[in-house]
Amino acid sequence: MNLDAPPFSRFRNHGLELAYFDDGDPAGEPILLIHGFASSASVNWVYTGWLRTLGDAGFRVIGIDNRGHGESDKPHDPEAYHPSDMASDSAALLTHLGIADAHVMGYSMGARIAAFLAIEHPDRVRSLVFGGLGIGMCDGVGDWDPIAEALLAPSLEDVTHERGRMFRAFADQTRSDRMALAACISTSRDLVSREDIARVDVPTLIGVGTKDDIAGSAQELGDLMQLATVLDIPNRDHMLAVGDRVFKKAVLEFLAARAAS
Repeated sequence: MNLDAPPFSRFRNHGLELAYFDDGDPAGEPILLIHGFASSASVNWVYTGWLRTLGDAGFRVIGIDNRGHGESDKPHDPEAYHPSDMASDSAALLTHLGIADAHVMGYSMGARIAAFLAIEHPDRVRSLVFGGLGIGMCDGVGDWDPIAEALLAPSLEDVTHERGRMFRAFADQTRSDRMALAACISTSRDLVSREDIARVDVPTLIGVGTKDDIAGSAQELGDLMQLATVLDIPNRDHMLAVGDRVFKKAVLEFLAARAAS
């Protein structure tokens, strides 16, 4: 399997230069991929095999590097990272590419951004896949202040908080701008109201690992939504569920059903 990242291009939104790839079948149905916190389009979607999987299935596959991540601009101001603003980046990318609407898949923070995209730009979204985030989208995912502290610590050896160590190690591995990530984590967790998520009326697949201690219940989120299907990704935690074969198979079946209808 070829897991090399495709060429990235650039566009601008709200004064920021943002990176993206546009790959797969140019004539295929478009799917926009929105990665998670401290990740990137390449880490989340290329190296896990998603780009190959979706491209082989005939989709036009578009992946954005969220502000603060990957090859996109990385402001250090926390006010730059509210999910509404990051959702506007995704909407602007679709406009830049001349795409009226697309299937949208987000993982973790990307799922939250996808939800804000569906709520605030509903005409841009054909269907939704939320990975790695359940009712935590509405109720929160716990205290993440130690994550910001871990990101700003002098080194990984100085971090004792277990979840902080996990994200600091990941940020170091991906050579991320840790100051940008610390700013991002402070404001990117704006909650989606239950009333707003209940108004989303496009087909939605919610996939959460059975060992994920961050996401919250997928079923509880699904129960709030009009057209949601819930998937338990067996024996996977938050970090490993994203590239799981069960998840990929379910997403392909979900998208195929949308195309058939």
